[in-house]
Amino acid sequence: MKMLHTMLRVTNLEASITFYTKVLGMSLLRTTDRPSQKYSLAFLGFEEGNKSGQAEIELTYNYGIEHYEHGGYYGHIALGVEDVYKTCETIKLHGGKVTREAGPVMGGNTLIAFVEDPDGYKIELIQLGTHSSDTNS
Repeated sequence: MKMLHTMLRVTNLEASITFYTKVLGMSLLRTTDRPSQKYSLAFLGFEEGNKSGQAEIELTYNYGIEHYEHGGYYGHIALGVEDVYKTCETIKLHGGKVTREAGPVMGGNTLIAFVEDPDGYKIELIQLGTHSSDTNS
């Protein structure tokens, strides 16, 4: 088996695409619009054409939906980054919202931070090379 994508329901497809491309640096890989079924999709990843085979994020916009309840089961998406401090500064410069500043995880050495997308989904940034079993996952 292979992990293909994670789907997130969004309330403003263009704002979400802008966040994931301009703030997090992903590439828009492909889109699908299904007017008769009243939804649109956008797939994003970290490499143009997704040649690396990394898992993607699928953003789903259902026409007319302005709000979703996240519920108590959703946790977060985790992304590996080279420098978590620098990444947080870049995200802030692009208008992104950092909800937990960069620093070591409580009781451990892994360097992490949390950011939030336009719909309030949490994204954990984990500095590559510091990842161990002591994250908040």
